[in-house]
Amino acid sequence: MSSVRPGAPGATRECPHCRETILESAAVCPVCRHYLRYDTGADASPTPAPTPLRIEGSIRHPADGEPWEYTVVVSIRNDRDVEIAHKLIGVGAMNPNEQRTFTLTVEAVPAKAKDPVKGGTRH
Repeated sequence: MSSVRPGAPGATRECPHCRETILESAAVCPVCRHYLRYDTGADASPTPAPTPLRIEGSIRHPADGEPWEYTVVVSIRNDRDVEIAHKLIGVGAMNPNEQRTFTLTVEAVPAKAKDPVKGGTRH
């Protein structure tokens, strides 16, 4: 989990549905898309988050040759070029003449500060 204190921008928690690490501020899990809490500001169809980065690419195995195996890994580095996350996303194999498309999307939303009147404690 995150070393950032609960309620701070960037604080994380585990999704109770899929067990992935997600932002504590998320009302909907970005992985399994389950609702995590009722949020008065959230509609049934939330507006899409701004996407400052989206990369999509495809690879096609040539018609001849042996099957290929592939590994999808994502790493995140900070402004000092220190790796802060490195995650294996998936593995697979491709037979001749098969194609796979990979998409990397980074969504960004403003961090919401906790309301000091409501407190940040959990009971």
